[in-house]
Amino acid sequence: MLEISKRLLTIANYVNPGSRVADIGSDHAYLPVFLIQNEKAKSAIAGEVNQGPWKSALQHVKEAGLSEHIDVRLGDGLSVIQNGEVDTICIAGMGGTLICQILEAGIKRLPSVSQLILQPNVAEKNVRKWLYHNGWELKGESILKEDGILYEVLSAVPGNPDAPYVNKNWSRNEWFEVGPFLWEERSPIFKEKWEEEYKKVERVLNSLEQSSSPEAMAKKEEMSIRLKWIKEVQTCLQMDKP
Repeated sequence: MLEISKRLLTIANYVNPGSRVADIGSDHAYLPVFLIQNEKAKSAIAGEVNQGPWKSALQHVKEAGLSEHIDVRLGDGLSVIQNGEVDTICIAGMGGTLICQILEAGIKRLPSVSQLILQPNVAEKNVRKWLYHNGWELKGESILKEDGILYEVLSAVPGNPDAPYVNKNWSRNEWFEVGPFLWEERSPIFKEKWEEEYKKVERVLNSLEQSSSPEAMAKKEEMSIRLKWIKEVQTCLQMDKP
C-alpha cells in the first residue's frame, strides 16, 4: 500500500467514500493511487498538463496495478474530464490564483461535480473568494505543517456561499483571508501562520524605510495598515474560543 505525505493525506480525508475523483495536476498520481487502494474512490482520473509528470503518473499507476481504475490523461486543467465523469475534483500543490484560473476555464464542467477539494500553496484568499462568487459553500478547512511549510486545504460543495460567513464580526474579504473554519479551530499551526505573516509584513516595511519615492511611501502606508490588522487578528487569537 502506498504511503503518502501528510498534505495529500489531509486532502484524501475530505474525499467521500465511493467518489469518482479527478486529480488535476496529479504529478505522480500518488493521490489517486492512494484513494483507490484505500477504497476511498471507486474510480479516478489523473490529469497532467506536462509530458514528464504524465509519463511518471502512467508508470506509477501501471506499477500499482490500477490501470483499470485510474485513467491518466494529458491535458490542461479540467479539459481532461467530460461532464458527468466525476463527482469530486481535487486541485493541489499550486498557487491559489492558478487554481481559480483552472476552475474558471473549466466552469462548464462543474455542474455535475458535488465536491471541490483545493489546496493552494499561496493566495488562499483568492480561492475562498472564487468559491463564494461562484455558488460554492465552504464546508471544511484544514491547516497543516510539513517539511517546514504551511498548507491549507479547503473543501466546498454547491450550496449557500454565505453560510460559513454569517454572524461574523469581520468583513467578508477579511474572512476570505482568515478562513472561518480555521478561525473556529484556532490551532497552534494557525497561530503560527499569523506570527509568520506579521514578521513578513514587518520585513517589507523595514525594507521600505530606505526609500522615499512616492511608490514606496504608498506601499509603506498599505503595509502599515496591514500590519495593524494582523495585530488585531493576533489579539483576537489570544482570546478564548467562542
